[in-house]
Amino acid sequence: MTINKLRSLLLLLCLLPLMVFANYDERADVREFIAQMAKKHSFDQQKLHDLFSRVEKKDWVLKAIARPAEKTMTWAEYRAIFITDKRIDKGREFLRRHRDTLARAEKTYSVPAEIITAIIGVETYYGQRSGKTRVLDSLTTLGFDYPPRSRFFLSELEQFLLLAREENIDAGEILGSYAGAMGMPQFISSSYRHYSVDFDGDGKRDLWNNPADVIGSVANYFSVHGWSKGEPVASPASVATLDGIDNINTLKPHTSIGVLKSKGVKPQQLLDDKEMAALFRFEGENGDEYWLGLNNFYVITRYNHSAMYAMAVYQLSREILRNETEK
Repeated sequence: MTINKLRSLLLLLCLLPLMVFANYDERADVREFIAQMAKKHSFDQQKLHDLFSRVEKKDWVLKAIARPAEKTMTWAEYRAIFITDKRIDKGREFLRRHRDTLARAEKTYSVPAEIITAIIGVETYYGQRSGKTRVLDSLTTLGFDYPPRSRFFLSELEQFLLLAREENIDAGEILGSYAGAMGMPQFISSSYRHYSVDFDGDGKRDLWNNPADVIGSVANYFSVHGWSKGEPVASPASVATLDGIDNINTLKPHTSIGVLKSKGVKPQQLLDDKEMAALFRFEGENGDEYWLGLNNFYVITRYNHSAMYAMAVYQLSREILRNETEK
């Protein structure tokens, strides 16, 4: 090895710590956050300083959060990712394997087994893709270096540290999505703390390895957010004209079916004229598709604030159920 190469190698080794760690613990805003965690929640400040000294800033996370792929995709492209034979078959297997637990969750929370299954299928391919990024890195990067949503992610960072302490898990080792979602159902920290349940009674709320807790927690989440037992989710519709129809693609139901009918919207299934709905237009494989989203469709968007996401969950659930009933 030449002298120049040796010098370059030594320089690289010297710079490596600076390249890996972002020195968050030395920043004034982080120190203030740590002080608040100590004052508000009685955390040990030195332990938090040590924890944040090992945080890695994730520039790719900042790029990903600023340009979510979902916003650049058509419904046809989005649907092709989630409504596949393999995902449907895996969903049917999941439903069969956990039939008793799903039935108990449905009885307890009034949320259909196929909806619970489809959520887990869309989120993590039934637990196989739950994320490989340290949640502490993601939330710290987004909380302190992404101004458009820093308030939200700082709140989630607070919730995450509380969660780790409550569940007795190492905050520096937990893996999740680039936005800090965790486990098979991809709960963010606040949702984990507020909606997860110990559905098998073993004294733990484990959303990484315990399907019973995952199933019960998803069902509880939907129940708390207003799922209506036995009510429809969505209906395809034909539309004569969009003239006079306001608020297309607004997530929350805002107009009665009767009023929409009077404006030329025709549901393709029987719906109560008094039912509130929102009209959606999706760019499908064969042109525009129109759908009416009802209360339960809106509840799915409380999990992920996207009409395409809710439609993927709904259609996957129908395919899983159809395949199962055809057996």
